[in-house]
This record gives sequence, structure tokens and C-alpha cells, in this order.
Amino acid sequence: AKGYDVVIHNECFANTTDEAYIKKITAAHEAGVNAVVIHCAMHTYRASKVDDWRKFLGVTSRKHDHQSNYPVKVVEPDHIIMQEFPSNWITPKDELYIIETVWPSAKPLATSNSENDGSSHPCFWINEFGKSRVFGTTYGHSNETFADANFRQVLVRGAMWAAGKLEN
Repeated sequence: AKGYDVVIHNECFANTTDEAYIKKITAAHEAGVNAVVIHCAMHTYRASKVDDWRKFLGVTSRKHDHQSNYPVKVVEPDHIIMQEFPSNWITPKDELYIIETVWPSAKPLATSNSENDGSSHPCFWINEFGKSRVFGTTYGHSNETFADANFRQVLVRGAMWAAGKLEN
């Protein structure tokens, strides 16, 4: 990761539990390598007993609701990442990840509600992890989501923010 402004994680290694392997990745971020974490990254290393990855993400999730078109509520409209994001966006068919924990270093930017129980879950957020900035989203399961101009715009703005290229 040396020399990169931002590293994007969207991998899914749910059953990887090798503590040294996980800490090698999180150590680079803690030392200052900024990141964007997308969808599958939330469940990567979920079988691990060590919380390093979840602290890096800024959230803990181990399961998701069914695929649907979820309305997104912007809770931080003044944050530079969300300033151009529509207030009435509904996702293309995607999965809503159930967020068990929002770590103290994380700040939700937008939420969606579960169709199963009505509970609210962050779907876009920022996190400070050591010397790094992290932008995260639980959306991004389908090609339709990535084809959506609003989703791509928030990813770009999140990546620019994480890299220190977009400031309030």
C-alpha cells in the first residue's frame, strides 16, 4: 500500500481467522494508508475473534437483510462527501447490512431502515483509524448499484475525502 493515496477494499474472506495476516493489513492502515471499504469488506474476517478489522472499518456487521430497493436517509447533509447526494435516493436492488456496532471513531453519514424490523443502519460513514481516514458503504452488492450515477458519485467523493483531496 506504500505510495497510494487510498486503498479500496471490497474483498470477501469471511472465514479467514489468521490474526497475524489481518493485523498486517490493519497495521498499514493504522500507520496512515487511507481507505474506502465497500460492501463485502464488512463481512471479511467476520469469523475472526480479533476486532482489528472491525475497528478499521468503523462498524461491525455479520449479516444482512434481503435484497430490495432501500431508501437512504442522509443524516450529515453538510459533510463534504454528502453535499451533492440526493435527499431522496433509493438504492437499486441491494442488500442492507445489519450494523451491530458503530465504533466510537466512526460517524454515520447516511442510514437505511430494515424492511424486516424497521431498525436503522448506517450505509455510508467515515472513520478515523490511527493516522488514516476511512470512507465506508455497505451498499455495492449488485452491478446495478455500481451503474447508478449517485452511488458512483458518493464513492468518488468518499475516496477523494479519504485521500485528503476533498475538504470542508
